[in-house]
Amino acid sequence: MIQLKPGDRNLHGRQVRLITQDNEQAGIVTFETAIARAQQAGLDLVLLPSKTQPPVTRIMDYGKYLFEESKRAREARKNQVQPKLKEVKLRPVIDENDLNTKLKHAREFLLHGDKVRLLLQFRGREMSHQEIGMEIMNRFIKQLEDIAKQDSPVRQDRKTFSTTLSVKAEARAAAKKEAAEKAAAASAAAPEQE
Repeated sequence: MIQLKPGDRNLHGRQVRLITQDNEQAGIVTFETAIARAQQAGLDLVLLPSKTQPPVTRIMDYGKYLFEESKRAREARKNQVQPKLKEVKLRPVIDENDLNTKLKHAREFLLHGDKVRLLLQFRGREMSHQEIGMEIMNRFIKQLEDIAKQDSPVRQDRKTFSTTLSVKAEARAAAKKEAAEKAAAASAAAPEQE
């Protein structure tokens, strides 16, 4: 949208299609008439983005429109969840309980909307048994396959295996729905307790 002024040369003397501030079609009028009607109403004349002939203009409060657009954009940014990258570090000699704890944390991160980088680090002679590390890595990924998808294949960088996991859309939606139901149940139960 472009705010038009009386001195605009590109539309001077041309005809434009005019829409009033009440969203009514005023028909095709000269540019000067459209400017005069906008000034009479105490509002701005705005050229709408279209490739029609004659050009479409609207009488509106352009400053208010810009303010509301920026307000909508701020709200959209505020409601947007920026996924973070969380790391879960494993070792090839990890105990079963430790593995379950790491699995639980990774599940929480994923359901919160974050991505998880899975790192398996070898030390010293552990490098001679890389198959044990790959087995742990594959088992970990398999345990999370109900809610996560693997973004990249397992890569080896010196003494580290790594991959990235992100949440599946349907699992994230189900988690949000479940959280909303719990919140509704909690708020319904709160007045009963008082």
